[in-house]
Amino acid sequence: MTQPPPQPPNQPPQPPNQPPQPPQPGYGYPPVPPPQPPAQPGYGYPGAQQNPYAQPHNPYAQPTQPMHGAQPGYGYPGQPPTVPMQPQPAAGGGRNNTALLIVVAAVVAIALIVGGGIWYAKSSGNDDPEHTASSSSSSGGTGGSHGKGSGGTAGGSGKEKAPSDPAAKVLFEVPLPKADDTVSTMGSWLTDTVYAKSGIAEIVGYDPAKGTKLWTLKLPGPVCATTAHVDEDGRTAVAFQPKMPAKGSSAGCSQVSAVDLASGKRLWTKSVKSGDFPVTFSNVTVAQHTVAVGGGDGGAAFDIASGKTLWQPKPDDTCHDEGYGGGTRLVAVRKCGTYDDPQLHIQTIDPGTGKVNSEYKMPDGVEYASIVSTDPLVIAADVGQSAGDGSGVSDYFSIDGRTGTLLARIPAPGDTYAGRCDGITRVEDCKQVVAGNGRLYLATESHDGKGDFSKTNEIVAFDLKTGKPTGQRAEAGDGWTFSPLRMDGGNLLAYKAPPYDKGGQVVSIDGGSFKAVELLENPATKSVRDSEANLLPEYAELRFGHGRLYMSAVWAKERNMSSYSKEYLVMAFGTGD
Repeated sequence: MTQPPPQPPNQPPQPPNQPPQPPQPGYGYPPVPPPQPPAQPGYGYPGAQQNPYAQPHNPYAQPTQPMHGAQPGYGYPGQPPTVPMQPQPAAGGGRNNTALLIVVAAVVAIALIVGGGIWYAKSSGNDDPEHTASSSSSSGGTGGSHGKGSGGTAGGSGKEKAPSDPAAKVLFEVPLPKADDTVSTMGSWLTDTVYAKSGIAEIVGYDPAKGTKLWTLKLPGPVCATTAHVDEDGRTAVAFQPKMPAKGSSAGCSQVSAVDLASGKRLWTKSVKSGDFPVTFSNVTVAQHTVAVGGGDGGAAFDIASGKTLWQPKPDDTCHDEGYGGGTRLVAVRKCGTYDDPQLHIQTIDPGTGKVNSEYKMPDGVEYASIVSTDPLVIAADVGQSAGDGSGVSDYFSIDGRTGTLLARIPAPGDTYAGRCDGITRVEDCKQVVAGNGRLYLATESHDGKGDFSKTNEIVAFDLKTGKPTGQRAEAGDGWTFSPLRMDGGNLLAYKAPPYDKGGQVVSIDGGSFKAVELLENPATKSVRDSEANLLPEYAELRFGHGRLYMSAVWAKERNMSSYSKEYLVMAFGTGD
């Protein structure tokens, strides 16, 4: 085994030790905590591996043909396409006492299998997008050159404009709370008037520019499921434990509330019982005026204003809603079949009634699925557990939400693409992948840059109608690493993790030309850089809006865990404009 290269001088201190995995706490914590910062310095630091889960590879090479007799997994050249048969109705009846009519197109769609790898060739890709831009997920200086791929849809129309000077300052910081256990602090929301963030058994609203506290909402127990979606009236929803649990355990993620982010008030609190026991939920979302929660015991929905029950699990239901994706549409991941032979149905449903409007049956071998976006409808899955890298994704499925017809299937080999999804416990939790503007935007895995110890990557695009690469490609630049954040009109917003001597950036990538414009660059001060390295997109929540970037932690740590750098629950940055 060769020895690692010597570290360059003035090596920054390592990020803090990370919390251990909680000992199988059950509901209330995801079974496996979100990826933690690597023990070495964060993204962009010399000698650091950018993705702690990634295996060494050559991202420019096409996947090799598998050995004879081995299952190649989806995305290898030469694998026959999957042809979905006529869509199947969901077993087990509907979500309420009204019979649900499943409107399904009896169309056989051929799954387009595209060979894995990174595509640099130009293609026309001039198809008009089926939908306008839609957010998913669920991020200037000298960043390097950007590719000029042809064939994008029209870009522009974004709200985020380049400032006269992208140099940002720290607007405010919130210290990371200390705990006697590893406690979830997931959840952060940004509106025109407030930035809100979960702490330990509370949510606090801050002035977006000054960081002064506007309100504090106390909860009986830790938040255990959240959604990034906020309705047009500034309301969202959270699920939380009914009390503070004993160390290493959980009190059950059984309570759900709608929250008015303007006032910090709980509008209502609900729970669902199965017999004498409360149902536990692993995810929550908001779609139009509906709050929907799901898990292994089934799904329920409530009116966001009144808390009126719209549907809930039925004792005799042979299927159950694992979870939902929200936004402009409500989409359910519904599981039927047996434990050894599960069948997943992706259902577009009416948020007010639960009526199924369209349905697509996932291929055999898919045990879990994640919702990247509901409009356009894009699903991520690890087919046959072939991803092999812990990302939870081997393929993306682009589906017509109106008919349930498969439009395209896009293989995403784990050693090539950096997208990650947690479909096992949180259906609506994908990172480093965004769908919108008729495109699927994927970050590639990091690979060696031009300079010593440097890493870099790219963002590439696929047409959601055909599954084919559009030829659009943006390079992060030597020492920088891209993570897609969300759509902004026809543009893609992305965060760029920096080299060890710079601060992170947010850029806007034009959906047509793929030209990147710098919107913000964080300070390069050593103390700020070291703290920012604890809040990178793979294991933290990033929100960007109105020219400001908010980076926040999703876990509070035990008191006895030391750190080489100061850790924050929130770091907020903004430019002078």
